[in-house]
Amino acid sequence: MNIEQLKPIIESMLSAADHPLSVNHLFDLFAGDLEQPSKDDIRQALHQLVDDYQENRGLEIKQVASGFRLQVKTEYAPWITRLWQQKPPRYSRALLETLALIAYRQPITRGEIEDIRGVAVSTNIVKTLTEREWVRVVGHRDVPGRPALFATTRKFLDYFGLRSLNDLPTLAEIRDFEPRTKPVAPAKGAASVRAPRRPAEVGCCNCRRSW
Repeated sequence: MNIEQLKPIIESMLSAADHPLSVNHLFDLFAGDLEQPSKDDIRQALHQLVDDYQENRGLEIKQVASGFRLQVKTEYAPWITRLWQQKPPRYSRALLETLALIAYRQPITRGEIEDIRGVAVSTNIVKTLTEREWVRVVGHRDVPGRPALFATTRKFLDYFGLRSLNDLPTLAEIRDFEPRTKPVAPAKGAASVRAPRRPAEVGCCNCRRSW
């Protein structure tokens, strides 16, 4: 199977999948085929598809932490949301500030977040972040009480369209992007961000994906 034959097969798999597909996962899906492609062939086909979708199209193939996915380009999201009555979830400023501090200062304890923000972190905020699997406990600080250390997850990266934490905007970029935002209590490294709109994912038939 050559690359040109492989590309439409992988494209259809990405279209039908309800989650990102890694090279290893795609390789496993070809298991048992007489002409099972190599991982290098799959990787080459993926990168060619990414380039193909750079043309004047409404879709893109994007690489995130868990693999590759087919999605609507961000700039077309306002029109896509009109297809569904369900509105995207809205998150409080306190939740987004807490998430930003975990993302930029991880691993971090709840007490350290409260020291930076100057206010208590609601139990509901921690519950929401963990239930969405954006944040998890990765250990405990070796101090009296052994408070939990929070860090972001792979699902956090996938949701916000990031391949790794290195893709997070710098704090300077965030301040330039939101110059009118009232800052949180002064502290070195503190930042306030709004969650970027997540591109809509697309699938086969009448599948709907969450935003």
